[in-house]
Amino acid sequence: MQPTRENAWKLVTEYVQNPNLLKHMLAVEAAMRAYARRFGEDEEQWGVVGLLHDFDYERFPEDHPLNGARILREGGWPEEIVHAVLSHAAERTGVERKSHLEHALYAVDDLTGLIVAVTLVHPSKDIRQITVKSVKNKWKDKRFAAGADRGPAEEGAALLGVDLWEHVGIVLEAMQSIATDLGLDGQMAQRLNE
Repeated sequence: MQPTRENAWKLVTEYVQNPNLLKHMLAVEAAMRAYARRFGEDEEQWGVVGLLHDFDYERFPEDHPLNGARILREGGWPEEIVHAVLSHAAERTGVERKSHLEHALYAVDDLTGLIVAVTLVHPSKDIRQITVKSVKNKWKDKRFAAGADRGPAEEGAALLGVDLWEHVGIVLEAMQSIATDLGLDGQMAQRLNE
């Protein structure tokens, strides 16, 4: 299988119906592309990994991402992509994160969810109005977006050699660049006020 965005998106939409999960994968894709640019890596490959990392979650939550890895292998996807998908859940799969690509995926995954939560409590519901300070203000409140584990962002940023708040800024800026695709462009607030 050619590891193109088009092929990845086709696989994702075959397995995922939940619009929030689709938006999550788009957010992770954008963040991975930003990190690929930062490190001078293959932006297409890193984006594809971000897009595919949770494609099996909706159908196989108990066996995620093991079923996803099997499906990718059966489809002829490159082993480097399969390994990255497995490594983002190393605690479940036992597959160690080794590369910058794998550290980046680990670092951005939960962070995108926290940034979405910060956006949704903002009156504008527009991610383009969120700042690193907005995220920092919610970071220590463990009750806020409790499902978004801060540990991977902290650990992943350190593994990448990036300051935590710079890391937050990189991911936030990447997500801001696709605000409309994420449904975080302020349209929700406008609809609520109508």
